[in-house]
Amino acid sequence: MVMKMSKLTSEEEEVIVKKGTEAPFSGKYNDHFESGIYVCRQCGLPLYNSRDKFKSSCGWPSFDDELPAAVRRTPDPDGMRTEITCKRCGGHLGHVFKGEGITAKNTRHCVNSVSMEFIPREKIESEEIVLGGGCFWCTEAAFSLVQGVLSVASGYAGGTLENPTYQQVCQGNTGHAEVVKVEYYPEAVSLEKILDVFFTVHDPMQLNRQGEDIGTQYRSIILYTSEWQSAEVEKYLGRIKGEFENPITTEVKKLEKFYPAEDYHKEYYKNNPEKGYCTLVISPKIKKVKEKLGN
Repeated sequence: MVMKMSKLTSEEEEVIVKKGTEAPFSGKYNDHFESGIYVCRQCGLPLYNSRDKFKSSCGWPSFDDELPAAVRRTPDPDGMRTEITCKRCGGHLGHVFKGEGITAKNTRHCVNSVSMEFIPREKIESEEIVLGGGCFWCTEAAFSLVQGVLSVASGYAGGTLENPTYQQVCQGNTGHAEVVKVEYYPEAVSLEKILDVFFTVHDPMQLNRQGEDIGTQYRSIILYTSEWQSAEVEKYLGRIKGEFENPITTEVKKLEKFYPAEDYHKEYYKNNPEKGYCTLVISPKIKKVKEKLGN
């Protein structure tokens, strides 16, 4: 879907078309930190996720990452700076700087406010899919890396027991699997990319286990939320089955009910990076996912 944008004002045209720069600290998004997506003011292409915005005190909105296939980099003729433009329409956004050490990604997209339009979180037309591939600590950590993913929630699904607890699911007789509910923005990340990450972070050839995590609660499972997703998942599985030595065991069915996991499971890897399971099991998986994503 391409968003329909209104005609540019003279101020916007000066920056977006003529490559000007708005005055520092004057832009409406300089101190703006609501949850949502920033899109190109000229053509509506999703450019930045609000979670990548940070306070740099430089006078312009700053982001340390962009959405996939959103921004084109072009060195200025004098070789001093690198211009960033919208990859779809070529509209001028600002400049990107590396090596300042302000954030962990060591990158600052310095963007003119007038080059963007903000879509609040509640107005974003998102989709959800529920995925299980072993311990949900691993899958949650993996999908937290994916640009275009709006939220990742650990939980339980696929079984019959209502309102299960972690202890009950661990017994392996509830029918539930440890899963994550992935909410994503289709204009920023495709379902195919979501599935690419899913099959990178776990081994779908293992039946009812992932490594030393054994039981039906650790099975490979995809729970779709629409018939379109169902068709796309089947198409995807048909395409990749030849890439594996043994049959894929992944269960595919419609989501009936997702039960959120207890609060202490939330962002487990982020909050417990030094624990043994995180360093020995999750970290190697995260490394593979980063390589897959090119991070």
